[in-house]
Amino acid sequence: MGVPPGADGAAPAESGLRLGVVPGVSPGRWADTWRDRHRDVPLELVPVEAADAEHALLQGSIDAAFLRLPLHSAALTRIPLWTEETVVALSRESDLTLLDSVTPEDLASETIIVPADDVLAWADAPGEPFAGRQPLTTADALDLVAHEAGFCVLPRAVARELHRRDVELRPLVASSSSSSSSSNDGDPHGVDDVVPSSQIGLAWPPEPSGEPAPLVEQLIGIVRGRTLNSTRGKSPAPSTSTGSQPRRTPDRTARPRPASVRARQPRRRKR
Repeated sequence: MGVPPGADGAAPAESGLRLGVVPGVSPGRWADTWRDRHRDVPLELVPVEAADAEHALLQGSIDAAFLRLPLHSAALTRIPLWTEETVVALSRESDLTLLDSVTPEDLASETIIVPADDVLAWADAPGEPFAGRQPLTTADALDLVAHEAGFCVLPRAVARELHRRDVELRPLVASSSSSSSSSNDGDPHGVDDVVPSSQIGLAWPPEPSGEPAPLVEQLIGIVRGRTLNSTRGKSPAPSTSTGSQPRRTPDRTARPRPASVRARQPRRRKR
């Protein structure tokens, strides 16, 4: 992530940080903090598909990435960040839109559409598989949903990014009877009531020492909420324009009183 020293022997300038971002992740607040703290070090946000994020890290085309866990490569390091809400995408004409939320049991008689870029990998998902050609992308799957071909399950963040006015979203939740039905092991007619979910994490290839690269360490600090003066990592010294200002010493020199004030002062009696 750096450039070799120049012929004049001057220290090389840092070339910047390439940060991969999978669909549904909005790193805006962290990007803003980075640009405030590192105005001379550019941050490049690189859109990557969820299935390609790990490969891009291993190939060195990006330095770090917000992606969905789990990782498949042991050569990468990651920190988990948050769990996404799972929703069901429905046609606006579907009767299920009358519900505030949808359970797996509600979907048992519906047609499920799973795109090739699915990120949930819901094993034993309810519903009848879509009989047509598998859509390549989630956007294609939502197009089929809009035309009443079935339903699609996906993270809310992805659905929001692919916003369509002709598709309704409902949270996917476990039914209230899931705890009791879980005791009916081996019931071939039961519906698996486990709700799939996805987790976002920050991942990067470590240095040979096992530590993150310096710029990645700075990014980790920002994501974890470390302050500019944190002792973790190699934080740059605050600039004079944004750092704390020295406390001013109060001026204790007595100021001369106006003549009108001196005139009102009582005179001392002569003894």
